[in-house]
Amino acid sequence: MTVYPPEFALRYRERGYWIGQTHSALLAGATQAHPSRPAVTDDRRSLTYAELQAGVHGLAHGFAGLGLSAGDRVVVQMPNVSEYLEVVFALFDAGLVPIFALATHGVAEIDDLVTRGEADAYVTVDTFGATRFADIAATIRERHPGVAVVVAELDATAAERPAGTTALAEIRTAQTSSTGRSSQPDELAFLQLSGGTTGTPKLIPRTHDDYLYSVRESADICRLTPESVFGVVLPVSHNFTMSSPGVLGAIHAGAHIVMVGAPDAATVFAAVARHRITQLSAVPPLVAAWIDSPSRTAHDLSSLAVLQVGGAKLSRALAERVPDAFGVVLQQVFGMAEGLVNYTRLDDDLETIVGTQGRPISPDDEVRIVDPTGTPVADGTPGSLQVRGPYTIRGYWAGQSPQSFTDDGFYCTGDIVVRDDRGYLRVVGRDKDQINRAGEKIAPEEVENHLLTHAAVRDASVVGVPDDRLGERILAYVIPATSAQVPLPDEFGIRGYLRERGLARFKIPDQILVVDEFPTTAVGKVSKNAQRDGQDAVDTPDAQVTPHDAILSDFAGKLAIDPATLSGSTALADTGIDSLALMALLDKWRAQGAAGLDFETLATSETLDEMIAVVLAAQTRRAN
Repeated sequence: MTVYPPEFALRYRERGYWIGQTHSALLAGATQAHPSRPAVTDDRRSLTYAELQAGVHGLAHGFAGLGLSAGDRVVVQMPNVSEYLEVVFALFDAGLVPIFALATHGVAEIDDLVTRGEADAYVTVDTFGATRFADIAATIRERHPGVAVVVAELDATAAERPAGTTALAEIRTAQTSSTGRSSQPDELAFLQLSGGTTGTPKLIPRTHDDYLYSVRESADICRLTPESVFGVVLPVSHNFTMSSPGVLGAIHAGAHIVMVGAPDAATVFAAVARHRITQLSAVPPLVAAWIDSPSRTAHDLSSLAVLQVGGAKLSRALAERVPDAFGVVLQQVFGMAEGLVNYTRLDDDLETIVGTQGRPISPDDEVRIVDPTGTPVADGTPGSLQVRGPYTIRGYWAGQSPQSFTDDGFYCTGDIVVRDDRGYLRVVGRDKDQINRAGEKIAPEEVENHLLTHAAVRDASVVGVPDDRLGERILAYVIPATSAQVPLPDEFGIRGYLRERGLARFKIPDQILVVDEFPTTAVGKVSKNAQRDGQDAVDTPDAQVTPHDAILSDFAGKLAIDPATLSGSTALADTGIDSLALMALLDKWRAQGAAGLDFETLATSETLDEMIAVVLAAQTRRAN
């Protein structure tokens, strides 16, 4: 990995940013200070700091016992469960290097990470909600026979663990002390994933020293204390959820972490009331869904003090609604896994909070805003954001994408921002071809490459288009191959094809248009700007008469398609419905009398007919 120049490393140590702390030392310090306080709670169990530390040490010796050597890399794919913290800190203690996959990744992404990261192990769970991670584990075991595959068994009713894999419980030992193998503070701690603008995500190398500086400062800026209760709703392996201040900031403060089982309003607000959660982090589309949900007034949210919003640009109109809707202080967060993080401060005036995305963590965050020629622009003028500092990387893993860094070490973020005279930033756009869908960053080229593997597709172009709920939705243009021996499927069939290839669900296009040709620029390149502007609008159909058709019409309306194009046998996953739209439908159907209907039941329906039957059954219970 690219290291910090010696003169910069010396400066960061002299100024107290890098204090020689490792992630193992972070947890050890919290455990020593707060052994009996709750560390993490999920729907199945709760661990004190002492119990978490003991579990970490027991698993660390177990990982070492698998024959893994210090410095080996391990792909970790786990949902929001307490075992995630045990596994990750155990890997740190054993001197291993986690590669943080997302729980929403499919087998295609995991296979790629194992291959590119030259991983020696893969750790996951058996089943969580509607996702059978065990199926991914079986495929990885088959494709990479030399890779150790470890599965945490969360579901006692799940099918038998895949052959050749090891249960997490089987490697636990009774050891209560550290392995002593933790890497040094200035060495590689883990590999995080970039948002990616072309192809697959780049791997981001982070050291203990640089990452934990941002964690400690974030916890201080966000005023986390041992009395804080931090609710985890977003994927725990996201950089935002890990460190801004995230679960690591909560551990630094000795706070209580609550893993929330699902992101819908009813589940989240019930968890806030039950556990007296004081702080939540969310992306803008999720906040919009929560505000519009009737569940907002059905639970006691008085404990909630701070609602952080980041991952994508928060519109001013939505930002202005947050404080009154939840009785909280809104904190905007703008950052990136490569480094720089900006916060509005909790005592900022309202105009600053709703009108900016905050200012940097560190006085040594060097922010440079430039025009297309690379010349710095004046404050108040939009330009491309470049940054270097004590927690911003100097290069990607294995020398990937060197053009993302200037010769003098600045990272080119791809964001267009405006800086005011106080150093606060306002994000106004992107100068990279990247889709930001509900906070998830998608590289169009990656989706295009999958589409082009279909025999009936001659060409494909993927763009992001504005969407009120998601920020951007994924629109795919497809040109059929007229000489193909197989017909081009309809949009549901194309989604099913992408799903079967293992593409993560959040990367599958929301809308697919079949065209004869793509618009081009004056030099003959595909004009993605024209494609963004030229999308076809679809009128939302009127509701029909029968209860079955009314539900189908509601569903089609969310997809902006004709209900007649839907078949009851269509797989729910292939319709293109996203969790935010499903949450909105859930609230609507509950308000119409679908008693006891919950998000998990809807999301785990295999087909449209099965989902409609679930809603009708709930409506019948209410009628009776």
